[in-house]
Amino acid sequence: MVYYIESRKYKITCLQRKVIIMSKITLDIPEKSQKVLDAMYQTMEGRLEASPGGVCPIDITLSFVRMCHTQSCGKCVPCRIGLGPLGDFLEKILDYEASPEDLEILRKTAESIFLSADCAIGYGAAEIVLNSLSAFADEYQEHVQHHACLMHQNQPVPCRVACPAHVDIPGYLSLIADGRNDDAISMIRKDNPFPASCGFVCEHPCETNCRRNMIDEAINICGLKRYAAEHIKSVPAPKCLPDTGKKVAVVGGGPGGLTAAYYLQLMGHQVTVMERLDKLGGMVRYGIPAYRLPRNYLDADIDHILSTGVKTQMGVSVGNDITVEDLRKEFDAVYLAFGAHTAKKMRIPGEDSKGVESAISLLRAVGYGNPPDLTGKKVVIVGGGNVAMDAARTSVRLGADKVYIAYRRSRADMPALDEEIDGAIAEGCELLQLYAPDHVETDENCHVKALALRPQIAGPIEGGRPKPYDAPEPVLELSCDLIVSAIGQDIEWQRFSQQGIPVKKGVIDAMADGSISGANGIFAGGDCVTGPATLIRSIAAGKVAAINIDKYLGYNHKLDFGVQATAPHFIDRKPCGRCNIKEREAGIRKHNFEAVGQGLSETEAKQEALRCLRCDKFGLGALKQGGHLPW
Repeated sequence: MVYYIESRKYKITCLQRKVIIMSKITLDIPEKSQKVLDAMYQTMEGRLEASPGGVCPIDITLSFVRMCHTQSCGKCVPCRIGLGPLGDFLEKILDYEASPEDLEILRKTAESIFLSADCAIGYGAAEIVLNSLSAFADEYQEHVQHHACLMHQNQPVPCRVACPAHVDIPGYLSLIADGRNDDAISMIRKDNPFPASCGFVCEHPCETNCRRNMIDEAINICGLKRYAAEHIKSVPAPKCLPDTGKKVAVVGGGPGGLTAAYYLQLMGHQVTVMERLDKLGGMVRYGIPAYRLPRNYLDADIDHILSTGVKTQMGVSVGNDITVEDLRKEFDAVYLAFGAHTAKKMRIPGEDSKGVESAISLLRAVGYGNPPDLTGKKVVIVGGGNVAMDAARTSVRLGADKVYIAYRRSRADMPALDEEIDGAIAEGCELLQLYAPDHVETDENCHVKALALRPQIAGPIEGGRPKPYDAPEPVLELSCDLIVSAIGQDIEWQRFSQQGIPVKKGVIDAMADGSISGANGIFAGGDCVTGPATLIRSIAAGKVAAINIDKYLGYNHKLDFGVQATAPHFIDRKPCGRCNIKEREAGIRKHNFEAVGQGLSETEAKQEALRCLRCDKFGLGALKQGGHLPW
C-alpha cells in the first residue's frame, strides 16, 4: 500500500518501510567541470587584457565569431547556422583564398544575422563583423587583392609600448630584482626624467597590457618605480655631450618642458626654460596635492634636470612680457610647452556667485602655501575626474565638515582612477552619482547657500560611455557653503594665436613630431597641443620634441646612460599574488598632507620584480632591442 502525505514544503511518499523526501527546489552546486570552465573564461579575459599590438584584426574578428558560435543555444537559425559560414568566410580571407565577391557575401550575411537573430549572441557577433569590415577595410582589401597582411608584430613588449614614453620597463625591473636601485633609476631616466614623480602619480597604462595578466595579475610597475626612487643613494646626471653652440628656449616649466630641456641639454644644446610662476613643476606642483606627490620627490626630479646646466627665467610670461617672434630671433629653436591652467565653466545660472570657485584655484592656493580655511563648511565638488578627487580630498584636509562629489554619470563611468575614488570615499566624501548641476542658490549677500542638482538617467552609449539625460524628477537642493567646479581645463591660447601660432579647436595645431607648419624652428607639445593630459603623456611629448628639435638643429645625437638590463632569472612561473602599496588609516591621513601610501618593502619589491616575464628577452622582444628603438 502507498500513502501520500502533502505539505507546503515537501511531499513524503511512503512505500512499505522506505521513506523518500522529494524537494520542490534544490541548490545548484557547481560541478568541477564548470569550475574549470569558469577558470578558462578568466584566463581568456587575462589574455584579452594583455593583447599585444600588431595583431591582425581579421584574425581577432574570426576568434570572436567562433567563440560566439560556441555560445549559441541553437534556437534561432541565424545564430545556429549563420555564424558558422561567417567564420568560414573569415578563414577564407585569412588563407588568401577569398575574392572581392566573397567580401560582399560576408557583409550581406552579417547584415542578415544582425537583423534576424533573436539575441545578442547572434546579432552581437554580426555587429562585430560589420564594424570590422568598416574599420579595417584596407586590411580586408589587402588580404583579398594582394594576399598579404598590413599588420605585423612590430611592438613586441606590451608594457613598453603602452608607456607613452616607452620606458624600458622589463630592464629596470630586472635591476630592482638584483638590488641595483640606482641603476634602475638611471635606466628610467633614459626615457623619463621624472621617475620619482611618476612613481607616485603615474596612471600606469603600462600595467593594462602586462602579459602577467595571462597568469594572475599585472605587475605593480608603478609601485616598483616608486620603490626605486625611495631607495636610491646618489644618481648624478650623465655628462653632457660636447657643446653645439645652439640655444633652445622652452616656454613652460612643467614636466613636458623640463623633459625636453633635460634631453636637449644632454645633447649639448644650451636650454633656457621660461616659466610664468615662481617655481618649476607646472600643474604637477600646483595641481597635484602633496599627499599624492610629496614635494621633496618632485624637487629631487627637478634638481636632477637642472644639474645638467639648464638655465631658468622665472616670472616670465611669454606672449605678454616677450613675444614668440622675439624668442625666435634670440634662440635657434623654441619649444612651447605651457599647460592647461584655465578652468572650464559649468554654464549654469549663478556660477559667478560668491563661494563658487574652480578646483584649479583651490589646489593652486594650497600649492602656493595659502590654503583656505574650510573648517565646519559643507563643500560640493562638481566633476568625476582625478582633479575632482584631488579637490575633494584636499577639502577634507582643510577641515570641511562635509564633502559631496556630484557627477552626472555613474561611478563606473568616472574618469578618475579607482584608487582615487576609493580614497575619497574612505576619507568621508559622499559620492552623488547621476546628478548634474542645474543652478546655484544664493542668500541675500549673493553668497552660495545651495547647489541645485538635476537627477540624470544613463542614456544611449556614445563614445564608450552612456550619455546622461534629465530625469523626470525634481531637483535636489544641496545645502552648502562652497561649490568647486572640476569639470575640465582649457589652455590660454589667445595670446599665441595673435602672434601667428596656428590654433585649432582651442589648442595649438602642431604635428605628431611637435613641429608647427609654417613656423620654422617652433615646436609645441603636451597639454597646449592635446588638451589636459596625464603626467607621462606630457613627458613623452617632451622627449619626442627633444629628438626632433635636435634633428632640426642638424644633429642626430644618441644618448647613452651607461646601464643595461640584467640577464633574466629562470624562475617558477606559477601564479603569485601582487604586492600593492599599503595606505595609511583613512581616519588619520585625512588630517594632514603627508603621503597617503606606504611604499613597498625590499622583500615585496624583489618578489614583485621577479614576477616579470621578461618579454624583452623572450619571444619577439629578444629580436627588437627590447621592444623599441634606442636613442
